[in-house]
Amino acid sequence: MKKALAGLLLISMVFGLTACGKAKTTSGVKSNGKSVGISMPEKTLQRWINDGNNMVDSLDKLGYKTDLQYADNSVSNQISQIENMITKGVNVLVVASVDGTALTDVLKQAHDAKIPVISYDRLITKTDFVDYYATFDNFKVGVLQAGYIETSLGLKDGKGPFNIELFAGSPDDNNAKFFFDGAMSILQPYITSGKLVVKSGQVGYAQIGILGWDGAKAQSRMDNLLSKNYTTDKVDAVLCPNDAISIGVISSLKGVGYGSATQKMPVTTGQDCEIASVKSIIAGEQTSSIFKDTRVLAAKAAEMADSVLNGKTPTVNNTKTYTTGSKIVPSFLCDPVVVDKTNYQKVVVDSGYITADKLK
Repeated sequence: MKKALAGLLLISMVFGLTACGKAKTTSGVKSNGKSVGISMPEKTLQRWINDGNNMVDSLDKLGYKTDLQYADNSVSNQISQIENMITKGVNVLVVASVDGTALTDVLKQAHDAKIPVISYDRLITKTDFVDYYATFDNFKVGVLQAGYIETSLGLKDGKGPFNIELFAGSPDDNNAKFFFDGAMSILQPYITSGKLVVKSGQVGYAQIGILGWDGAKAQSRMDNLLSKNYTTDKVDAVLCPNDAISIGVISSLKGVGYGSATQKMPVTTGQDCEIASVKSIIAGEQTSSIFKDTRVLAAKAAEMADSVLNGKTPTVNNTKTYTTGSKIVPSFLCDPVVVDKTNYQKVVVDSGYITADKLK
């Protein structure tokens, strides 16, 4: 009996060791035993859910375990989650920050634990411990948004003057300033010449930024702009840096009769191609959005993590633009694309980014 039990124990140990040697990820790829901590800011915007899921899928196919956490737009939550990842011994961190200026101490902890950090989409600043950055060309996003307004109004052909109001993104998001600067590189000459008129007089970033990219705050600000400046005049264009802000602005405009048979909707930009905004574009309300294929960005971040963990230098295409305040961060910039009623089908539906049934 003792010999039989010993034999069974030996067989069990052999099978156990064999199973450990063939550990798989969820995709069936053999796990390499390394893990990647992924810290995303929140789930309010569908894009962050997509980013997280796409990155997990990409890393899973490369054989890495992942720890994906969402911070519910809370800096303290994000710090706590990153600290937990460090304690659990992740091998690399990918972080899309809630507040890019607030992670100085926790990234020092990561550095002390010899954990490389990849900043994702939003650059983390006020630290020496960001190793790489994966994002879209954020200045170009603003250029594309303003360029759409320029073309739609015929400004290059000398048409005008037109009334425009400006919105910017959250002041604690490093990307927001790039969007604004890119847009103003196109719009400012027309404002200076008088072809574009900002009747509110609010053109400074501090005046027009919407904290937290909050659509409700954008709607409230637009309500105030309309009641104070547009009782008799009309708005011809609104620069909105993302879809959440655009949806808020459009709600305000519709509330005073825009989008009706007698008052057409202004040219209204956006960003992220959220499902609600693509529906709005189809309906003739929001005019355009900027498509940033998060599948591409997630795959790039995963590729960077893979290179770092294998002792290689990740591929980058920008080594001059993005600084934490104390160092230039090697970056890879993916290309954004303008989407409107003429090309949404090809760009976001045919590519599989949004299925047609979700736009009904």
